[in-house]
Amino acid sequence: MPTTKKPRKRRPRSRVVVQRAVGVTAGAAPVTALLRKYALAAILPGSQVTLRLVGMAEGRLLNGSFRKRNYATNVLSFSYGPRHGDVVLCHPVIKREAGAQRKSLAAHYAHLIVHGILHLRGHDHLRKSDAARMERMEIRILRRLGFGNPYSENAAVK
Repeated sequence: MPTTKKPRKRRPRSRVVVQRAVGVTAGAAPVTALLRKYALAAILPGSQVTLRLVGMAEGRLLNGSFRKRNYATNVLSFSYGPRHGDVVLCHPVIKREAGAQRKSLAAHYAHLIVHGILHLRGHDHLRKSDAARMERMEIRILRRLGFGNPYSENAAVK
């Protein structure tokens, strides 16, 4: 009696769109393929995420409008459902922080993209236990991408 193969379940495709605001050139930040790779390492199958790289003015405007803080922050997450959202990354802030923390720009971008996407997935760091869980997830995902622990004083610069 012939056996029939069970149809393979197809994993839903994820989609990552990268937008660069005027003034944020490809040479200033990691290339689009790397940014997508960092995002795909953290999103759930079937997710649709937009990564938007912005300058100081747009970063300040968004942080002021949505968080009531009058300064540009490194990353903002906007969720539109369990698998859809935007992660806004302020390039000048990220570049400054990477230098101050003695990290490569790529390592800092990877960390902040993973961090932002975990927020889209519903994680937060308001309570110590939640923060510890989120940090463990970030460390695990970043390790798979080849980066060190971003919370370690001796984080490997790549």
